[in-house]
Amino acid sequence: MTQDVPQSPSEPASDDGRNARHRTRMARKKEVIDDKIAQAQRDCGVIVVTTGNGKGKSSSGFGMVVRAMGHGMKTGVVQFIKGAIPTGEETFLRRFPSECEFFVMGEGYTWETQDRTRDIAKAEAAWEQARRMLRDPSFGLVLFDELNIALKLGYLDVDTVIADLQARPEMQHVVITGRGAPQALIDVAHTVTDMTPVKHAFAQGIRAQAGVEM
Repeated sequence: MTQDVPQSPSEPASDDGRNARHRTRMARKKEVIDDKIAQAQRDCGVIVVTTGNGKGKSSSGFGMVVRAMGHGMKTGVVQFIKGAIPTGEETFLRRFPSECEFFVMGEGYTWETQDRTRDIAKAEAAWEQARRMLRDPSFGLVLFDELNIALKLGYLDVDTVIADLQARPEMQHVVITGRGAPQALIDVAHTVTDMTPVKHAFAQGIRAQAGVEM
């Protein structure tokens, strides 16, 4: 006479059982997602803000620029603060002048320039370029890189910037990057991501390198 040996709790369940449970969970999840998709049917230009102390804010913004170009949209880039160090993004996007207007309007990080009056003048000139794009419906997506820093430091008036953003063409998308996004901008944005640092190569003595940093 033989006796069935009970399965140990530590033994994995059968593949059939796992697959059945997975199908059930995914079917429920699909119902929820499909319902959300069905309810989100409005098209409009969105404001996307990427902020926080983590790496990847500008990289994310430039990824959206390239994505928009892939869809045949005219794009524009205005870089605030930055300007002293050439970047791979600038080098690449300048190959497509009819698809992407690129303006580097800063002179470098504020701890390098050390001239608040000149930094403010540069930020104001950069915003004039940004305002021109915001008034032109031919631009499908514009990126204002490091604008958050100019706002945080008081180089530009937040209320003026928000008024210009809200007066833009209905279907124009705006991507804004930089640390320290002001709460007023976060309040009017449609999508906000806060990049959180976990590890960074620089803290391990590894300098900025082409391809991953510049």
